[in-house]
Amino acid sequence: MLLIRREKDQRRTRNKLAEKLGNIFCLQIGSLQFVVLNGFPMLKEALVHQGENFAGRPKIPIIFENFKEFGLVQSNGHAWKQQRRFALSTLRNFGLGKKSLEERIQEEIRYLLDVIEEERGQPFDPHLHINESVSNIICSITFGDRFEYHDSRFQELIRLFDESLRLQLSPSSQFFNAFPNIMRFLPGSHKKVFSNWKKVKCFVRQELERHREDWNPSEPRDFIDAYLTEMQKTADDADSSFNEDNLLQSTLDLFVAGTETTSTTLRWALLHMAMKPEVQEKIQAEIDRVVGLSRQPVMEDRPKMPYTNAVIHEIQRISNIIPLNVPRATVCDTTLAGFYLPKGTTIIPNLTSVLFDKNEWETPYEFNPQHFLENGEFRKREAFLPFSTGKRVCLGEQLAKTELFLFFTSFLQKFKFQAPKNRTLSLRAQVGITFSPFPYQICAIPRY
Repeated sequence: MLLIRREKDQRRTRNKLAEKLGNIFCLQIGSLQFVVLNGFPMLKEALVHQGENFAGRPKIPIIFENFKEFGLVQSNGHAWKQQRRFALSTLRNFGLGKKSLEERIQEEIRYLLDVIEEERGQPFDPHLHINESVSNIICSITFGDRFEYHDSRFQELIRLFDESLRLQLSPSSQFFNAFPNIMRFLPGSHKKVFSNWKKVKCFVRQELERHREDWNPSEPRDFIDAYLTEMQKTADDADSSFNEDNLLQSTLDLFVAGTETTSTTLRWALLHMAMKPEVQEKIQAEIDRVVGLSRQPVMEDRPKMPYTNAVIHEIQRISNIIPLNVPRATVCDTTLAGFYLPKGTTIIPNLTSVLFDKNEWETPYEFNPQHFLENGEFRKREAFLPFSTGKRVCLGEQLAKTELFLFFTSFLQKFKFQAPKNRTLSLRAQVGITFSPFPYQICAIPRY
């Protein structure tokens, strides 16, 4: 297995492989066989035009070992449709897309800004602070409350979650995917992944039990309460997928999806701003002109801030934090680009091939906000797919977009971010479930 450490090299290598083998090719590693899709036209054909055919999830050994086919991410067929429909409806009921959730996010941002201010401009690693803050937003929706940053249980939960996602793509875990029947009896980091997720599930189970103690079916406080009510309502329905296993896993899925991608993108954002002071200054000028200094940014400000919006999109594009997307599976025999794909074929939609496609982007390997600007106005791009597309598009896309804008603009409204004295920052990345920056320290200098 070839591990390429520099983030730019890794992205170029994936695209060169696509150029050499074509927009659809098959790979086999041990017992795993999968079909890789490359390029925007190919992904659009599969995930959008034939979306129903490619809406399944395969049984990737290390994922199946931990999560089986429960929840929002790994479930299939009727159960998946029930779980996703219920989750979307419940999230909307608890504020998704509404002013109430925006105010909840703003409140959490204020806590985080206070913590950053306590660093007094000295070097600090923003990883844990950002993780805790972003996680607290989804916690307030699923668990009904936020956690204090110094809460030891909460800190341990974040640590376990962070470590597990990083180790799921370790060599040991990949060997488990290729040879599960052998690796099951051998030591390695895959065993750490299993034990970590067991501990995380134990935390969630404790929250479920806490909810049951004072649950009122007529007054749901959060996602867990709403799910318990739905379980009660459908208890006699043989067609219902609302049960204890799906409750536990759906709650965990929301926690994972609502934390990792946004947190990782924000860490990339601060890193890029510290390394690109001229971009940071232009954003701050736009913030000062549109928002000012006397109030927090709100989502209504975004249409008036095309440059800031373009920079956020470009950070998402070039950071490419889920380069190979979440694997899909064909749910029936189908044909794609003239190739026959039997039911159950594992599909890897290569998002890197889209986000760095030289036919779609003027300077694909350079940080360039102009990709999303035209005559000074924000420009939407169809090939911008950081949340994937089609039937399995990221459930939390709307929440993530809201969080990214509010967190990012609030950061730059209050602080100037720069490298510590006599240190050089780097865009080197580490590979896990997400493509994240190596740990770094940064200085946040108050602007006023």
